Amino acid sequence: MPGRILVIRGGALGDFILTLPAIRLLRDNFRDGALHILGYRHIAILAEGYYADSIRSIDYGPLAGFFNPKASLDRELCDYFAGFRQIVSYIYDPDGLFEGGLRRAGAKTLISASPKIAEGRHAAFQLAQPLERLGLKLGDPAAQIFPLSKDLAVAEGILSELRRPLVAIHPGSGGERKNWPLAGWLAVQKKILEDARIGHLLIIGGESDLPQLAQMKLTLRVERQSFLENLPLPLLGAIFSQCALFLGHDSGISHLAAAAGTSCLLLFGPTDPQVWCPANRGVRVLRARSGQLSDLETSLVLARIDEFLDNELRDDSSC
Repeated sequence: MPGRILVIRGGALGDFILTLPAIRLLRDNFRDGALHILGYRHIAILAEGYYADSIRSIDYGPLAGFFNPKASLDRELCDYFAGFRQIVSYIYDPDGLFEGGLRRAGAKTLISASPKIAEGRHAAFQLAQPLERLGLKLGDPAAQIFPLSKDLAVAEGILSELRRPLVAIHPGSGGERKNWPLAGWLAVQKKILEDARIGHLLIIGGESDLPQLAQMKLTLRVERQSFLENLPLPLLGAIFSQCALFLGHDSGISHLAAAAGTSCLLLFGPTDPQVWCPANRGVRVLRARSGQLSDLETSLVLARIDEFLDNELRDDSSC
């Protein structure tokens, strides 16, 4: 299939990373065609280089007209969409309005792939299933990112003075129900800072994690921990690629860490890890039997961290 390919993918960080295996499937099978992504720029930029030849922001006002069958379509956008040999759209479009707009714009070949995920099968397989219409079937559901040299250089500048190995934790997520109680994370923080096997602790956060970060900043031994807040995602991915271990929840940040190749211990509940957990090697999950994170005992998490550290850091001080 020569010609240009467009993947339209909105959604949050985790949704995008779970779609990367499908994008990789397109990239690997149609190398004669340039691949482009229309999405939220600060997220889609993770695909820059290895996956995508170009990124375009979905935050563009005239795009709203494509959801209105009576609206006049933006001429520049019409030319843009008509210029692709194949479009794969993950826009939620139950009434087919956006698909109708794309076809009015002259889209040649269009696959409307639902972004909705059902129970029972890993999300990456579900997101790749529409590509079977092109004769493509996903084999490996693990997502990967490939940090650019410029981001790796900045990451090295941030980390160069820190003792290795590095452990990163992210005590938040996009939903309160997916968060383990803060008291547990404070115990994890204390344990890591007291563990002689660990060189330095990185605590990751953004605007939604301010309550957790504020409490964690009250701890002592600040010389062995750093708070990294609101970093660009490509830079954060490069930093994760230098870490020996990541601890987090069911969150987009956890998917980013796993995709960067970091060993992960993730606390899940109430979402199903069989569907939503990163499929990468080195990812382990802890989940309360009740499915509620508040029921996950701190002692169990600390014991599992100890086991993880024994396995990941034994005779290894270079990570």
